[in-house]
Amino acid sequence: MLRTLKTSFATFLIALLAGLGLLGLSSASLAQSSATAPKSATYGLHGMLLFGNSEGLYASHLPMFHAPHDYQVVLQVRLANRQLETQIKKDLEKKLRLWTIEPEQFDIAQLAPGANPALHQFKANIVLGHFEQGGKTRYKNVLMVVEQALLFRQLSPALHQSEVATYRQIGSGRQRFLLKEIDSRPDYDHVIAISTAAHASTQNLLIKKSGIDQPDRTELQSALQKIAGSGARLKANIYFDHADLE
Repeated sequence: MLRTLKTSFATFLIALLAGLGLLGLSSASLAQSSATAPKSATYGLHGMLLFGNSEGLYASHLPMFHAPHDYQVVLQVRLANRQLETQIKKDLEKKLRLWTIEPEQFDIAQLAPGANPALHQFKANIVLGHFEQGGKTRYKNVLMVVEQALLFRQLSPALHQSEVATYRQIGSGRQRFLLKEIDSRPDYDHVIAISTAAHASTQNLLIKKSGIDQPDRTELQSALQKIAGSGARLKANIYFDHADLE
């Protein structure tokens, strides 16, 4: 909600003050302000969950059911500063806690596979905790490079309910993550850290869904072991939320 309000209010305020002649803007300045204003219905501040380990780094858009945030997007990313990337991966592995990123504003449609123009990098603050809920900024203006979009899909605003929850495996080594596909309204956003054998299957997990309640851990563990082997284990929740998906 705050992401939407920040964008729309700033645009309104500039237009109002310019119209009243209070900004003293030249035509060149107004043109520059216009160039930085939202370019499309998919332009905005797209906050993301950050997770990963030494085997990979991922960013998952925190979606809603309205523009410009009505997209579930999961990216494999790296940092332009490799020394900083190593440090952040250590931070993520040391203790499984919530990390988010507050990026500069951009058009999320440019992250779609085959997009032209495509967004290949952006700057972001990396925050321990939720960037809109009292999180603490640990690293500022970090240049993040998009390696690939692992998931990109627009969400439907229609009220509907799927009977099955689909969890994608993110990563292919011993330390992976389960990420739930958002396929209903209302729904929930869920990412879990898991451990498996190095060459275990990366197939999706399917589990019976019960509204927006978090799945039973025993059932989820059983579903994981059927696919990835008896040694596969759920470790801990990275993120679970349904407030923005109701």
